[in-house]
Amino acid sequence: PDTLRYRSPPSNSGGIFSFAMASKHAKSPTFPFAEAPINAALTPEQKIEMLRTMVRIRRFEQTSLKYYHEGHIGGFLHLYIGQESVAVGSISLLGEHDHVITAYRDHGHALAVGMGMDECMAELFGKQTGCSKGKGGSMHFFAPDKNYWGGHGIVAGQTPLGIGLAFALKYKGLKGCCLCYLGDGAINQGAFHEALNLAALWDLPVIFVIENNGYSMGTSQARSSAYLKEGLAARAEGYDMAWARIDGVSLYEIRAGVQEAIDRAHNESKPTLLEILTYRHKGHSVADANADKYRTKEEIQRYMTEHDPIEFWKNTLITEGVLTEEDFKAINREAGSESETAAAFAIKSPFPDESEIFDDIYWEVDNQTEAGRTGRHFFHG
Repeated sequence: PDTLRYRSPPSNSGGIFSFAMASKHAKSPTFPFAEAPINAALTPEQKIEMLRTMVRIRRFEQTSLKYYHEGHIGGFLHLYIGQESVAVGSISLLGEHDHVITAYRDHGHALAVGMGMDECMAELFGKQTGCSKGKGGSMHFFAPDKNYWGGHGIVAGQTPLGIGLAFALKYKGLKGCCLCYLGDGAINQGAFHEALNLAALWDLPVIFVIENNGYSMGTSQARSSAYLKEGLAARAEGYDMAWARIDGVSLYEIRAGVQEAIDRAHNESKPTLLEILTYRHKGHSVADANADKYRTKEEIQRYMTEHDPIEFWKNTLITEGVLTEEDFKAINREAGSESETAAAFAIKSPFPDESEIFDDIYWEVDNQTEAGRTGRHFFHG
């Protein structure tokens, strides 16, 4: 199948994946994907904007970690540092009727769809000004006005919802798709396989994106999952579904591969299973005290040094003459300032009032429909 051309070459670098990830030191790091039509059409401004978005995500995550350690943020905190290119590259391709849904590592996707740092940071702080009114926290960012449907804490729980979004698009006759993201730890969940089955059976315009960072919560892929040498996405063969494996370092390769899946969804109403290889620099969450024990410090450093998607894209743009080192420093400074301003906004924002504790749970109750005015919805006290 044409999608399989996005498989990367075998690895000889001793990494965790059986392919050679793009390196910032490669002589031709983006060939041939830079020449793909969807990338050849990019303006210098658009290329720089994708870099800016990736840097904003990273600085947001770094700032949130700082304030978590200071005690301002409670609960879970799953950081997207190292994986920024996946969300930015794929979401940069979406149009009016395209939708996004993801798991609990959702901050990067939120910023990539256009959510503001203030509302996102305030949500982490549990404040009323947060995007979910302080009731969702790190794992539950939402922006329906931007076709962004969360942020879900149940492993693979978003995948049936993703095909529901795709079903709605098909039912309404809209030319769109749903990008449904999941981690490599979710691929063995029954709900995911049920979603794959229905997507293939009903020809739904959904694109499942496995963000494979190699370790799930803390167990290597080789120890947790049975799969063909071609990778996790090859499981799609069992559902007669198109699939591809993509190097997650290069924005050019991500955009080229995802665009092919989008075209299939838009024009044929067919699903695709994508596996995008990436690497998280931090632990599974801030509660992951063994992040440098189930993988070596040398491995972590190698991926941070050689395969950082931000460094790779920065060097690509410098090579193309689109960016200078001083430009990058300015982008980094601005993103850092923005993230600190967002933290200050969150700190001074109020907590939700106790009287609102039962709001935003049942639509019928909030909107006082007949169903909302009858019966009992809350059992407490």
